[in-house]
Parts: sequence; C-alpha cells; structure tokens
Amino acid sequence: MDILGWVLITALFAVGMAGAIYPILPGALAIYAAFFVYGWFFSFEPFGIWFWIIQTIIVIILFVADYMVNAWGIKKYGGSRASVIGSTIGILIGPFVIPAFGLIIGPFAGAVLGELIHGSDFKMALKVGWGSLLGLLASTIFKFLVQGMMIVLFILWLIFN
Repeated sequence: MDILGWVLITALFAVGMAGAIYPILPGALAIYAAFFVYGWFFSFEPFGIWFWIIQTIIVIILFVADYMVNAWGIKKYGGSRASVIGSTIGILIGPFVIPAFGLIIGPFAGAVLGELIHGSDFKMALKVGWGSLLGLLASTIFKFLVQGMMIVLFILWLIFN
C-alpha cells in the first residue's frame, strides 16, 4: 500500500505541475489533494494547523493571482473587460480547438476578439492580444514556481516533523 500511496502522490504532483502550463488541469488543487492522499495512506500527524493554513493561503493566492496577472497583462496594454473575458475563454477552449498551439493562440485570439467586439481597431486589438500572452507567460511562471514551492514545503514538513 505504501507504493500505491507514493504513486498517487507523485501522480497528483505531476498533474499539479502540468496544471501550471495547461489551465484545464487542476494545478494547485491536485497538489493540495496529494497532501490528503499522504494523510490517508500514511498519517496526518506530520501536518499541524500551520501546514494547512500556509498551504491553503498559497492555493488561494494562486487562484487570485492567476486571474489577476492575466488581466493585468491585458489592462497594461489598454485592454477592456471584454478582452479579459475573451482571453479567459480562449485559455479554456484553445487547447481543445487547436491541440498543439491552442494554449497560446486561444488567449491571444480571445483577447483580440473581445477587444474587437468592444469596438477597438485591429491594431489596438493585436496590442491587447500581445498583453494577454505576456500575462499568460507571467502567470504560468508564477504558478510553476509557487506550486513547486508547495511541494518543497510538503517535503520539508515531512523531513522536519
């Protein structure tokens, strides 16, 4: 059973880290679920209240930052709320519509279409689309680093508790 527990924990960590790149995957929630799998297979004893408070705050920060960083990239380049919504829709459906490049084309196209619907000219819409890509890149790097920090914190907590 120990092997099964570690396989599940490792798989959830892998899904979580992949979720930093592919927004359709549950990212931080998969990593958070791995902590419960550890508890169910081994013991919840190493995790005190501070572990759960810290990890929960990290998950909340990740959810809020994910949306805000993408919106920041769009707003920084003069985008409207419509382009933020379009980019978000593009992030979610892009990988399904264009499997290889949808993760990049989806938010870009969504932001451009949102901005065009808002009434901006094509040049401005392209500028906003570029902002959505920069926001996506910044968000992905942030999620990857912070989710990695969640895993490292878990390991350190096990070692020192």
